[in-house]
Amino acid sequence: MPLLFMSSLLSLSPMAGAAELPLTIAGDFVVRVGPGEVEVNGKRVGVLAAVDLQVAPPEVVTVTDEAHGRLPVFNDKAAPWTKGTKLRGATTLETTAADMLVPDSVRVKLAKDDGEALEPDKDYGIDRRWGTVGRLEGGRIGDATPVYVDYQYGVCRLDSVVVDAAGKVSLLAGKSHVNVPWPPEVPAGQKRVANVWIPGRLSKLAEANLFPVQAEAYPEPPQQHPTPAERLLPKSLAKLRSGEKLTILAWGDSVTVGTFVPDWEHNRWQEQFVARLQERFPKADIELTTVAWGGRNTQSFLDEPPGSQYNYKEQVLARKPDLIVSEFVNDASLNPAGVEQMYSQRLADFNQRGAEWAILTPHYVRPDWMGLPSERDCDNDPRPYVKGLREFAATHNVALADASLRWGHLWRQGLPYTTLLLNAINHPDQRGMKLFADALLALFP
Repeated sequence: MPLLFMSSLLSLSPMAGAAELPLTIAGDFVVRVGPGEVEVNGKRVGVLAAVDLQVAPPEVVTVTDEAHGRLPVFNDKAAPWTKGTKLRGATTLETTAADMLVPDSVRVKLAKDDGEALEPDKDYGIDRRWGTVGRLEGGRIGDATPVYVDYQYGVCRLDSVVVDAAGKVSLLAGKSHVNVPWPPEVPAGQKRVANVWIPGRLSKLAEANLFPVQAEAYPEPPQQHPTPAERLLPKSLAKLRSGEKLTILAWGDSVTVGTFVPDWEHNRWQEQFVARLQERFPKADIELTTVAWGGRNTQSFLDEPPGSQYNYKEQVLARKPDLIVSEFVNDASLNPAGVEQMYSQRLADFNQRGAEWAILTPHYVRPDWMGLPSERDCDNDPRPYVKGLREFAATHNVALADASLRWGHLWRQGLPYTTLLLNAINHPDQRGMKLFADALLALFP
């Protein structure tokens, strides 16, 4: 059978000059590396001959007799991860991971072991893509009937291609996870040159699974003089430098709620931002307040009546913060004209009260929600909302912390960006939260 060859080139750091190390698909689960050169520990190392690395297919986990004390009625009109009970193997931090369930593997029973299988679409409904199950009215599953479920699901993995000081090429296997696998630790003396992305139900490798490490981190541009904070946030910057109390309001949606992140008191974007501001300005006296509402957008706050914990005038404006930092990925339905209308009104409100404003551009969410065909070659955010934010900030001289650029660069760092989404949809882990803080810190001298 002929082998399919697809090629990607590892573009090394500027220190490595023009050296390239070819990376190709040489079989269903075979990656061919080299020949070429790479820099390891500051020295140029040659990979003199091509090396074929066998990549393990994704692990498929078999679950037998998963017990569920009761099933809710299947709701085919709900969000797919809420249509019914979540199968535990496919469950993420809050939702389920799409496309991890092996669709035809599901067997719902009234008894353990080899009990009689109930009938889909008659006794129970199922979303085979998202891994949720619920009973159907008129079927054999009652409101309080326990059931047992057999099924299979795939788990994801990031493997790393590494080269040592002698030019030896190896593959390090990562640890599998249903949606947020981390790349493996690289031993001292070796260099990670690429990651291989193995989604949970991958049938064979393609070029889209190869993530050459083109950069170790986001390339910070040369600092502007004056800096954005000196031009656009002068009052906040003056308080940071003088030690006068600076009040910061983090305003946003569920990403700003952020309590889904482990150790959220330290790892939410706003806490990371304030902690690093404090390091940069040791005299600073910073008071942080968070006003955030999961599943909502800017308009939601405007629509809330007086007395509501989310009323815009009472919970945002009346607090009279020195600096408002807003994050609203849930405003992504706005086009540039909508951004201009919605955000210019907010700017007028803030200016009237003497508050300065920094806007965060949003992180990347599920590729199919963004119209992205791949997690590679995704530097440019295609969402009209992001275009609108950039235009608004430039037109109105508002500070813009462009986190979207950093998310779009992750593929160049060898990372499929979805591996930073704890719920496999739109909730970043602590690494993703750091990208927001990075973008905000870049505004300051």
